[in-house]
Amino acid sequence: MEQPFSTSKVTVEYYDPHDVYKLLGPGILPRLPLRNLHWQSHAGPLRSIDVLYVELVNASSNAPASIASPSLLRRSTGAGLSDDGFQTQPIGGSKSASSDQIDTPTSIHTPTGPASQQPGRERRHQIPGLRRTPYLKVLLVRCDDNDTYKSTTRAEIREWIKEHTPPSQSTRKVSTQENHDAFEWLIVHVVVPNTAAANQPRLNGKNADGAPGEKSSSSSRWRTGSSTLLEKLRADFNVAGKGSGPVDRVAQIRIGINDVPYDLLPRVVPATPTGYSESEKDAEHAWDELIAKFKSLILASFDMRVTQYEEDIREKDAQRRLPGWNFCTFFILKEGLARGFESVGLVEDALVGYDELSVGLDSVIHEQVALGEPERHGSSLLSHTEELKQKVARALASATGGGAAPVEDEEAVDLQGESKIKDVAPSLDSTLDEFLISSTRKPYRDMIVANNVSVFDFRCYIFARQIALLLRLGNSLSAKTELVTGPQQQVPALKPSEETEVLSMLAEVCRRTLQFIPAISQIMRSDLVASLGGGRGGDNGTQSTLSLNPVAPEVVDNLVSSFAFSVAQQILAQTSTQALPIPASSLISPKIDEPKSSIPEPKTMMHPARSSSLHIRPSSRPPPSPGVFPGPGAGSGAGVSETSAPAPAPPAAAAAAAPRGQFLKSGLEELAARRAELYALSRSILEECGKKRGWGNGWASVPDVEESDIEEMDMEDISLDDDDESTTTTSTTTTTTATTKPQAVEPSLAGVESRFLRVALDNKDDFYRLFETLTDKAIRHYTVADHHHAVQACLTELAILKYHLGDYGSAASYFHRTTPFFGENGWSALELSMLVMYSRCLQELQRKDDYVRVALKLLSKAAVAQKDRLSRKKLRGFVPSSHRQEGQSREQQQQLPNPDDAVRGVLDKLIDVTKAFSHEVPIPLAQFFSDVRLEGHPEYDLRRDGFTLAVSMQSLLADDMEIDQGRMRLVSTTATAGATKELWLECATAQVLRPGRNTIRLYSKTCVAGRYEVDRVSLISNKIHMHYERDIDSESGVGVTSDLFPLPHVTIYRPAGCLDCQLVATKDIQLDRSNTLDLKLHTGWNRVKSCDIRVRPNTGGLRLLTMDAQFIGPAFEFAQPPEAGLFRFGSLSAETALQLRFPYSTEQDVATISARVEVTYTTDDGTYSSWAGPSIPISLALGVNVQDIFKHGAVFSRFSISTVSPSPLLLFKSELRESEVFQSHFGSAPDKTIMVFPKQPASLLYKVVRKPGVTVNSKTAKTLYLKLHYSVVLDEMVVATEKSLKEAAVSADLAPFTNVLATHVRKHLPARLTAYDLERAALLGQFPTTALVGTHLEASFAGLGKVPGSERDASAALAALIRDWQRRNPTLPLLHPPAADVEETPSILIPVDVPSVPVHWTVDIQLQKPLFSPLLPDGAATSSATPVVGINQLLSASLTVQWTRTWHTAAQGQAQAPESTATRQEFSYEVTTPADTWLLGGRKRGRMTVPAEEDTCTMEIPLLMAPLREGWLPYPSVEIREAKSDEQGTAGSQGPIELDYRNLGETVRVVADRERVTLSLDSSGPGGGPLVLESERRVVDGRVVV
Repeated sequence: MEQPFSTSKVTVEYYDPHDVYKLLGPGILPRLPLRNLHWQSHAGPLRSIDVLYVELVNASSNAPASIASPSLLRRSTGAGLSDDGFQTQPIGGSKSASSDQIDTPTSIHTPTGPASQQPGRERRHQIPGLRRTPYLKVLLVRCDDNDTYKSTTRAEIREWIKEHTPPSQSTRKVSTQENHDAFEWLIVHVVVPNTAAANQPRLNGKNADGAPGEKSSSSSRWRTGSSTLLEKLRADFNVAGKGSGPVDRVAQIRIGINDVPYDLLPRVVPATPTGYSESEKDAEHAWDELIAKFKSLILASFDMRVTQYEEDIREKDAQRRLPGWNFCTFFILKEGLARGFESVGLVEDALVGYDELSVGLDSVIHEQVALGEPERHGSSLLSHTEELKQKVARALASATGGGAAPVEDEEAVDLQGESKIKDVAPSLDSTLDEFLISSTRKPYRDMIVANNVSVFDFRCYIFARQIALLLRLGNSLSAKTELVTGPQQQVPALKPSEETEVLSMLAEVCRRTLQFIPAISQIMRSDLVASLGGGRGGDNGTQSTLSLNPVAPEVVDNLVSSFAFSVAQQILAQTSTQALPIPASSLISPKIDEPKSSIPEPKTMMHPARSSSLHIRPSSRPPPSPGVFPGPGAGSGAGVSETSAPAPAPPAAAAAAAPRGQFLKSGLEELAARRAELYALSRSILEECGKKRGWGNGWASVPDVEESDIEEMDMEDISLDDDDESTTTTSTTTTTTATTKPQAVEPSLAGVESRFLRVALDNKDDFYRLFETLTDKAIRHYTVADHHHAVQACLTELAILKYHLGDYGSAASYFHRTTPFFGENGWSALELSMLVMYSRCLQELQRKDDYVRVALKLLSKAAVAQKDRLSRKKLRGFVPSSHRQEGQSREQQQQLPNPDDAVRGVLDKLIDVTKAFSHEVPIPLAQFFSDVRLEGHPEYDLRRDGFTLAVSMQSLLADDMEIDQGRMRLVSTTATAGATKELWLECATAQVLRPGRNTIRLYSKTCVAGRYEVDRVSLISNKIHMHYERDIDSESGVGVTSDLFPLPHVTIYRPAGCLDCQLVATKDIQLDRSNTLDLKLHTGWNRVKSCDIRVRPNTGGLRLLTMDAQFIGPAFEFAQPPEAGLFRFGSLSAETALQLRFPYSTEQDVATISARVEVTYTTDDGTYSSWAGPSIPISLALGVNVQDIFKHGAVFSRFSISTVSPSPLLLFKSELRESEVFQSHFGSAPDKTIMVFPKQPASLLYKVVRKPGVTVNSKTAKTLYLKLHYSVVLDEMVVATEKSLKEAAVSADLAPFTNVLATHVRKHLPARLTAYDLERAALLGQFPTTALVGTHLEASFAGLGKVPGSERDASAALAALIRDWQRRNPTLPLLHPPAADVEETPSILIPVDVPSVPVHWTVDIQLQKPLFSPLLPDGAATSSATPVVGINQLLSASLTVQWTRTWHTAAQGQAQAPESTATRQEFSYEVTTPADTWLLGGRKRGRMTVPAEEDTCTMEIPLLMAPLREGWLPYPSVEIREAKSDEQGTAGSQGPIELDYRNLGETVRVVADRERVTLSLDSSGPGGGPLVLESERRVVDGRVVV
């Protein structure tokens, strides 16, 4: 059998004939392993070797070298070259030897004989790579002086080189096969202190460069210029290689005097010392040089080996198709190359080699099975493994004998005993030899060379080698232990490596294991069957013999399961690392009164796994936040011992360990996931073993809520129990393929070799305890891997198991954590089953609040499932029971699972539980009902002011539900701002909703016209409140694809005859008083017993003065005195109309106001209500401007009347009512109605005079009133259209829709008329009706339902009515009122105040006559209206000033005080004119006094005027203003004054008075015109010229 050795190191063999390794070892071992090597590959780039582990082997003992502590080095007798290399040897001879003997080195020659033959002379195996040979041979030489070197040492070295060096450097013939074991050699000269060699320098001055080819002189060794020992060694043994210069194979190491024990130091010191001493720098340089030689020589031998291996592999691979080619030989050859790569640290290349060999083995097995030619590849692999054959034989004997020991006399383990736990949970170190996957477990290479290997062993060996390489790449603990230590320790203690684990490589180990276990399980099963005589080569007889043994399949399953379980636990042990922050256990602690039990978790059985065969690949996720996992708990559970679920870490410890989780290592999540899958695989194996014993995981008890599609899809149920008894059916699981047994066999533990698995299968409690532990460990690892789905799946396994075992408290806790996850991720069927179990757990625990919550969720999810089933049936068509297959019996139909059975009765239990609640339990209506829609249109009761709506819904519940109260709210989509926008409908009686389609009728006694949407539905059953609320965020409240109210729109109208209440603006307006509103009430067909009308303002700043309300028309009595905004009436008969008028006020001017009118009235049929929130326009339809012109005896007032809207106005009548002071006069009245257009206002002129003899005081009414009777053309058009349409509707039996038609006209007609249409209608007196007919008439009346008393659609009937009416009435005339009814038209009363003027002045400038005109002959006087005068003609004029107090109407002094008591006033006047127009003379300015006792006065002031330029010159202007005076009796300012300047607009024509003018006709004048040479003025008698 091949001795085990490490393939992860390079062997360096040293020869130590002088026993100096003990001195050299303490210096060389700390410098190992070698680092930073670089090798140039022949077929690839430069390879870097970071670390190269070296194993120093003593050639005499062929064992790894070891050293003793310097303090323990002692001389010993009998120490020779036959020592094992681990005992301390003296430098020289025995302890009793003399000093001369100590200085004499021992001979290099070793004893002769078969046992002492050198490795170079050993017989080589014919298959390369089968032996382990050194890469470097090192000869340790001690030579103390030159004489010893010349006499003995040089000859001995040459003899050693001859025997041990490669053929290329010896005289022997070179063989290519020897390159497989190529090696280099090196001579290390060890210099001991207190010797002649120690006093020599390394190189003398002449050979300071260290040239190896120099020959040393034969002169005395102490003579200056002689060669040193190092120079002599280099000169003698540094030979040149092929095609290159000499290779330096000599190194010298000087041992310090402090590094040699005192009793081992030589006692003789040379008499003539040289004075040379080596510094620390020189010594370090020597060591570096030695290490460099190690690197270069090892790489050189490695390169030769690789070259030869690659050539041989290419040659053997080319011979694959030739007869006699043997795969096993090829495998050993290629594995030699892989081992070579591994030995130098190129582990990745070695792993590639084994992967290629694994693929090659697959192809060989496939060819043998497919072609049936095993001899094609030399020989076939064994059909079975002898070891497995022995195991299955022992297991069968144990199962059938009844008294045999189970497995190798193994005693049973009690999981409850602490002492037994320690036996079951050995440490990692003690289980290394028990690993089933190990390359040293069997002599695999010898078996492969001998072609005596089975497929099972072959697979196990390749996988073991792959795992070993991956563990080394992952820097695992086991790999580091192998690299640092061998069969015996090289160093006193194992130092922890500074390098951490490569978690991605450890994850790769787990990944490959997950692929290996199912494959090797199949191979192992075939191997076991073949070993029992039922293999591939067995005949039918042997197969029948196997099938007749009822125990054999059970034993085979046990062996395979045990092997797979053990392999999984081995890999978990080897990939264990402290870098995994494993969280605390998720297992629910048992109750206090229950017996405590803990399942032991050995190091070889790490953590749990999944129950699914799905491979969960790690996805790129953000790392979890820092501090997710507890520090101390995670560390102890993951690294030191994963034997139990760690308890939650205390807060202080968790805080201290938080920094560890700041950054996750690369590959941590992947490693945790793969380890979790291994635990899941172990749990699956355990689960399959438990099924044979009737120990399920609880899934069999899970309620079935999934409906079978057999009935719907016409599928036939085929029994699986009709096969022949000799036929076996195999089912493949994740690890094993169970063989169907022909007869029932009692489960046995025979073949279960895993002690831990065997103990778990011993009894039910241990089985479930191990199942929980494995699941818990899988959860904890999946948590680290951030595999949330896998965590939830494992928690579900625990929940179902606890439910199955009756631990309802723990099961409820797990269900609480896992149920939401499956619902959010689409696992509706599983979620529903879990909710059923969850609710039962809560019911058993009497947790009512939680039960209600879970039961509601269960019913909701069951309703969703039922809805999905209904939709699927609807899509593919449901096959009724009469169409089922004839071969399907009623019993078979009844055995089909009914999904409602699992949830049936939950609703009744829920209602019973909620009866004790003090509050309602709200539930969305969509959770229990679907396809909720309005059934038809509103139905109106005959001669009642209410309506009914029918709601249809599909009940998804499995049980009947009694509805105690049902309500529905409609929200208006057209209500004005501030008005009520909702209507409520209620059920009259309780109703029962059964599974399937149901209809509920809801009635409302509030009927308000408008368009509505279903906003809320409320169904109450006991304390369960099911509600629906419209989504206000969506565009239309409810999407068109919604399952609830897909068409939520409802159109409500008030039929003609219902009680009608309107609030409108009063048509008669008086501007100096508060505006008023008219409240009109018409009872219609209702006999009202009592009626309450409430009016509330909706506009900000609006105040309704309802306390001042008055009846217009017939007066009625209030049932109670009016309150603010409330009117109460008693009984009112049918068809009663009343009108109330009350004032209102607003804080600011607004165009419209809004008020809410609520009417609540009681009839014989009950109490009804109605409301309205109209928008009332209060802006004036016309505008009036007035202009007053004061004269001495009258005031002329011009009124300009315009329309404020695009519609023209019709002004029927106007009058200016007189007051106590003034009276008005108007000309002849127009014979036609005055039309006022937007751009053409009307003008009215009135003359106002003061009544004589009227004394003005504070109580005198001075205001005039202008009253206008008018009509807006647009309003007349609307009224005419409404009247005509109503008449047409009554004649067409559509009288109930007259209000609908009126609303339609008021809404659409004004919007479709343009300003041109309105002006045309005003001018022509008629208007076309085409504006009311559109293309969407039916849509305008949609939702009205049927015409009462018929089946006609109301929308179509109304649209046809309007079209027919338009054809019969293409135009309609404007309804002008007759002259007698003008007073009934809208009117406006405008107060007109005449301004009070204290003093009115009249000024007139008159020219004195005669005026001599220069245009008349002889200057005769002019008689025309416009005087004609000459330039500079002096004119005499008089300024006439007249004042009056007639228009001073302000109250003066006390009441009834005469106007004569007014104080006098002073005024100043001034005549002004432009300087270039007139030259004025006379009294141009002055002061005038208006006495208090006079009412009027006239005065004249003379003036002189001379025109200064030609043209029509206006008269000079006159300004009069009140003068300030300090005299007593003179009043101050009493207000503005009015000035009537009569010369305004008058002119005087001024001409030039030239009689003769002489001109020059050339252009020498100003501006190129004629030049005036001479002129002569005309002389007129009597005219003065200045």
